[in-house]
Amino acid sequence: MSAPIHWLWSIVVDLYTTWGFIMVPLSKTIVLVIVVLIIVAYSSLAERKVSAFIQDRIGPNRVGLPLTLLGFKKDLRIGGLAQPLVDGVKFLLKEDLTPAHVNKFYYWLAPALAVAPALLSIAVVPFGSTLTLFGTSYKMVVADVNIGFLYVFAITSISVYGIVIAGWSSNSKYPFFGGVRSSAQMISYELSMGLSLVPVLLIIGNLNLSGIIEYQAKNGWMALPFSNLAFGMHENGPWPWVSGFRPREMLLWIPMLISFVIFTVSIFAETNRAPFDLPESEQELVAGYHTEYSSMKFALFFLGEYAAMITGCALIATLFLGGWQVPVPSVDFHSLHDWTFALITRTGADGNIWGLFNIVCFFGKVIALILFFMFVRWTVPRFRYDQLMKLGWVVFFELALANIVITAIILAFVPA
Repeated sequence: MSAPIHWLWSIVVDLYTTWGFIMVPLSKTIVLVIVVLIIVAYSSLAERKVSAFIQDRIGPNRVGLPLTLLGFKKDLRIGGLAQPLVDGVKFLLKEDLTPAHVNKFYYWLAPALAVAPALLSIAVVPFGSTLTLFGTSYKMVVADVNIGFLYVFAITSISVYGIVIAGWSSNSKYPFFGGVRSSAQMISYELSMGLSLVPVLLIIGNLNLSGIIEYQAKNGWMALPFSNLAFGMHENGPWPWVSGFRPREMLLWIPMLISFVIFTVSIFAETNRAPFDLPESEQELVAGYHTEYSSMKFALFFLGEYAAMITGCALIATLFLGGWQVPVPSVDFHSLHDWTFALITRTGADGNIWGLFNIVCFFGKVIALILFFMFVRWTVPRFRYDQLMKLGWVVFFELALANIVITAIILAFVPA
């Protein structure tokens, strides 16, 4: 190692050993925000690619590296992967028009209120197990607070203010209608979303998101309780079993699936994604609450919607799909007639290799859920507003309450 590199490395080591309580959370925050912004950027490209696939067309495929500027004969298209970068530059360079009739302070404040809650709420979501740095193990979560579950709900509930203020401050009837619709929609589905997670809390008894993941590692995922399934071969013949399987766990799978469905659909409504995109329906409201916005202020609403979708997918993965946990095959051959093949959940205890693997698994689940959200958007028609309200208040609200009662009865009367 050369002298300048050795000197810089020693400074980094000193910073992390002396000021680790500041440097470690700061580093995790910077990395997490960068990853989320990259996923947001390429989610917009994936959205167009998915819609093109469903509609049997090509989609963006031209924007790449402009090699002709360097004297080459052709540009390198690379499948249009540079499209998000060009879109970002376009938003930065477009004219930033502020209409004369708007309330300027709140008009400028609304985009920030729309994007900030999504980025703040993901701070308590564990995106990996542990990594060892300079001899110390660190949890892969920015803030591992004991009320992480409540923190997420408190912060995400603020996101409605950005939309409502945007519609009101625009002093235009279509944005105002979009803001009113959004406030009614979010109130309706936040109730169902919160009630749907009460059974999870009854079972686990923990508000810490890391604790929820650890519970699923031992007992199976909430939406897939047999994720710790194992099979074996003994001299008496093949035999299956479930690690930690009990009748109560089997019965609890029913309310957990109900909670999973209610929570997932509520996330669609919370993030204003189709088929629940009534606040910005183009046929009725032009573009809804952000009709009067342009340039980077409009881009912030766009960023907030995708960041909220990423946060919602991260919560679904954490609460119901094991978070960063993943079943990995493990074969233990005792003899030719006595061996086991188990689907076990790996943790970061085996070193940084498994720690990095867990981070990849978590974001893999998030990306898979994002693609699912996109497929739903381009395949399911938009609900009417009365259907939207009926689903939230008449169906999900009552179903979530009944689900709590069912879970409590199982926990009280079925032996563990």
